[in-house]
Amino acid sequence: MTTQITNAEKAVLFLLSLDEEVARPIVDELSEDDLKKLRSVASTMRVVPKDAVNRTFKEFLEKANTAVAVPRGGLGYLRRLSAGSIGEDRARALFEEHGATSPLVKLETAASEDVASLLASEPPQLAAAVLSMMDPSAAAEILAVLDDASKAPIVLQMGRMKQLPASVIEDVAAALAAQLPDSEASTLVTVDGVAKAAELLNGTSKAASAAILSELEAEDPELAAIIKQAMFTFDDLARLDSKAMRTLLREVATDRLTIALRNAPEEVMAAIFSGLSSRAADLIRDDLANMGHVRKADVEAARREIIDAALKLEEEGKLSLGREEE
Repeated sequence: MTTQITNAEKAVLFLLSLDEEVARPIVDELSEDDLKKLRSVASTMRVVPKDAVNRTFKEFLEKANTAVAVPRGGLGYLRRLSAGSIGEDRARALFEEHGATSPLVKLETAASEDVASLLASEPPQLAAAVLSMMDPSAAAEILAVLDDASKAPIVLQMGRMKQLPASVIEDVAAALAAQLPDSEASTLVTVDGVAKAAELLNGTSKAASAAILSELEAEDPELAAIIKQAMFTFDDLARLDSKAMRTLLREVATDRLTIALRNAPEEVMAAIFSGLSSRAADLIRDDLANMGHVRKADVEAARREIIDAALKLEEEGKLSLGREEE
C-alpha cells in the first residue's frame, strides 16, 4: 500500500535532506508562521516509509531537475537552521513553546557528572551513540568524568560508527533525559564516527587522550591509527607558530614539503613559510610555480608524512600541537 504524506511533510523531509549552508537561505525566506508549521510537523514525524521518501525526491527532481542529499537530522537540525535565520533566542523560544526541546539538548545542559552516571550503566555502543550526537565540548566534559575503564570502549564504538537507526538516538536519549522535561524524536542520522571520536579526544587532555588511544591500539590498531590521524590534519598546521614550524620542518625533506604544498590553503602555506628562511621559501615557491602534474594520492601521502612527523614530535615532547595539557 502506498503511503501518502502531506505537502508540509514533504517540505520538512526535503529541507532536512539539505546541507545547512544550502538550507539556511531557504529558511531565511520563510515566515515565522511557516517555521511554526514545519516545527509542528517535524516534532510529530517518526519513520517515513521508503516509498514516500522516494516519491518526494522524485517529485522535486522532476520539478527542479537537480540532485538532493540523503535525508538526515531531525527537529534539532531544523532548529539550528532557524537560529541562523531568526537568532538563537527567538529560535529557542519558538521551538520550546511547542515543547520541542531535544533530549540531547537537555543532556548537554545537565551536570556532566549526572549524565556520566547515567551513561555508565549503558553498553558502550549506546553511550557512544548518544555522545556522538551531542555538542563536542559537552560530550568531552562528560567523557572526562566517566571512569577510566569506560572511556576507551566508548571511543572505540564511536570510531566504528557509520549509520545509526533513529530508534537508537530517540530511545536512549529520551530514556536518559526522562527525569528532565519533554523529549523529541529524531530521524535517521549519518555519523562520521572517526571524526566524532577525534573531535571528542581533542577536547580532552593530552594525557587522557593518550591513555584512551593506547587502549584503542590494543583493541583495534587500524582504527586507532585512523582516529589519531583525524585528530590533527594538514590544515591544522596553520595553528603552529614560526618556532614550532621550524622544529617540524627540520624533520621534513624539502622535496616532500614541496609536493605537500601543492594547492595547499594559503594560511597553511603562510605558516610553513614562516618557519623557513626567505631563500628557502622562494625556492619552494619557484618549484611550485614550475611543477607539473602531481597525483592527488602523492600530495596526500606527502602531507601524511608531515603530520606523522608532527605527531611523533609531540609524543617526544618536542612540539605542542595546541591541545589541552591538563
